[in-house]
Amino acid sequence: MILIGMYDSPFVRRVAIAMRLYGMDYEHRPWSTFGDADRIADYSPLLRVPVLVLDDGEVLIESAAILDWLDEQAGDERALIAANGAARRRALKVCALATGLADKAVSLIYERAIHGRDTEVWQTRCRRQIRGALDSLEAVRAATPGTWLFGGDIGHADIAIACALRLLGEAHPGAFDMAAWPALARHAAACEALPVFQAVVQPFFSPGDR
Repeated sequence: MILIGMYDSPFVRRVAIAMRLYGMDYEHRPWSTFGDADRIADYSPLLRVPVLVLDDGEVLIESAAILDWLDEQAGDERALIAANGAARRRALKVCALATGLADKAVSLIYERAIHGRDTEVWQTRCRRQIRGALDSLEAVRAATPGTWLFGGDIGHADIAIACALRLLGEAHPGAFDMAAWPALARHAAACEALPVFQAVVQPFFSPGDR
C-alpha cells in the first residue's frame, strides 16, 4: 500500500499511526498538497491528503474513510474503535471534535500563509471553535480514568486528539496555552512518548514554504 501525504498533517499522521499499530506495511510518499499537487491529482481530484492506494490499485481518500477500511481489515477484535453501540458513538464524537479542531487550525494557517490577510471576524470564529472543542475534549479526558479514553488500549480517539494538539501547538505557538486544558496536555504527552508516535512525525511547514 502507498500512503500519500506529509506527517505534519494530523490527518495523514493519524492514519499512519493506525497502520503501524495494526502492523500494516506501506510505502510513504511525503507529498505536499501545494508543491506536489499535480502528482496528488493523479490519485485524488480533491488534491487533499491523506490518500491510501491499496495493493489492487483502489484509491481511498479522507482519513475517516481510510480508517474505516483499515479497521475492517484488522477485524473487530483488533480495531482501534468499538464496532457498534454507545461506545462507538462516544469515540466517533471525540474523533469529530479533534479532527474539527485540527481543521480550524488549518483554516487559520491558510488565512495567514495563503490568503495573506488577517480577517478578524474569521479568525475570532475559528479561535472560538478551537477553544470550544478543547473545552469539550478536556471535560471528557478529565472525567475518564486510566491512560486511554475507551478501554485499556489506545484507540482512534486518543490518536486524533494527540495529532490535533501537535498541529495546534506547532502551527500556532503561544496562541492556545495548554495550561488551560491540563488533562489534554497530559494525554498528548503520553501519546507523543510512544515509539509509534515518535516514528511518525515531522516538523510543521507552512503551506507557503512548500
